[in-house]
Amino acid sequence: MENNKISMMDAFLIETLRSNGVSNDEILTKLEQNDLRTWENEYPNNRFSALITLFEEDQTKFKSILLDGYSVKFITMNGLKNLLKLKYDKIADRDYQLHENGIDCLDIDEQQLLSLNQLLSMNWVIQGQPLENNKPTSKLVNIVAAVTI
Repeated sequence: MENNKISMMDAFLIETLRSNGVSNDEILTKLEQNDLRTWENEYPNNRFSALITLFEEDQTKFKSILLDGYSVKFITMNGLKNLLKLKYDKIADRDYQLHENGIDCLDIDEQQLLSLNQLLSMNWVIQGQPLENNKPTSKLVNIVAAVTI
């Protein structure tokens, strides 16, 4: 499977829809019909026309983005916080701790960790270890800014 790279804004748009219960099939149907009215009315602060552009550039790639996953080209700290909230319902100070170079103590299951590893841009590194609790499939991870030389 090819690693599909998309912009942070495209990821936000997709995850905004998903976090509000919109299925991949519905996303594809609306884009095929070029019908964004419902989304524009429900989420007026978003520019869903960017998804139509991405969809029209390569429909096969767009379907792969939805079904197989994607990585974001570059993620800022605020982008990371927003994607964690939208995609995994993880919120700072409730589910993890912020620090100047990333986040600490994010409790995440193995499936989420796999998708997070794929999603993160190269400017972030995940460090993790198994949790010592009754959830053997959970990991406690830190996400830190990658050091560039």
